[in-house]
Amino acid sequence: MNSSRLSSSVALAAGAASLVLTLAACGSDTETSSTTTTPAVSDVFTPPSIVETATAASACPSTPPQDSGTPEWTLPGATGSVAVTGSTESAAPNIKVEAPFSVTETQVHTLKAGDGPVVADTATVSVCYMGVNGRDGSVFDSSYETGAPVDFPLDGVVPGFQKAIAGQKVGSTVAVAMTSADGYPEGQPAAGIQPGDSLVFAIKILDASS
Repeated sequence: MNSSRLSSSVALAAGAASLVLTLAACGSDTETSSTTTTPAVSDVFTPPSIVETATAASACPSTPPQDSGTPEWTLPGATGSVAVTGSTESAAPNIKVEAPFSVTETQVHTLKAGDGPVVADTATVSVCYMGVNGRDGSVFDSSYETGAPVDFPLDGVVPGFQKAIAGQKVGSTVAVAMTSADGYPEGQPAAGIQPGDSLVFAIKILDASS
């Protein structure tokens, strides 16, 4: 069964960032300490210095994608399949899953090559992204929901996310289907991710700095 909707109820989990230096659960944490006035920290990435930022020139489009046209990447998995269309200037990406989808090896596909500098393995990047669980096709996290890109160092996220971005050029749109080992081998309950779940991301690389 295909499922590709943008969930309007992506979970907000203030305590989800319990995994050290890994891509964490979902949504944005609006809790702040009573003794600090720092901006809201994204639950997507654990390092506490990472904050969501958005400008008119670098916002993530929040308009749902058109459910038509030929996907830019189709991938049959060990089970199921996935079809991905990257975001445009005006619409979010589209990830269709024939569930349950799983892969035995992480695979990355460049949907649209950028013309900026190559992203280093340890760069700090600014991206728009959507994450889908291959087990049931549900969207568990999306910066397109809020329109706010997320900034983070590539050495502070799960291996599959780093593999998708490092070596790409700024301005590129990429997709990655990652194994559980490259994502959450122990699962991430706050995001509805169970041990063994393969994950699919559509990512637009807005900027990178060393």
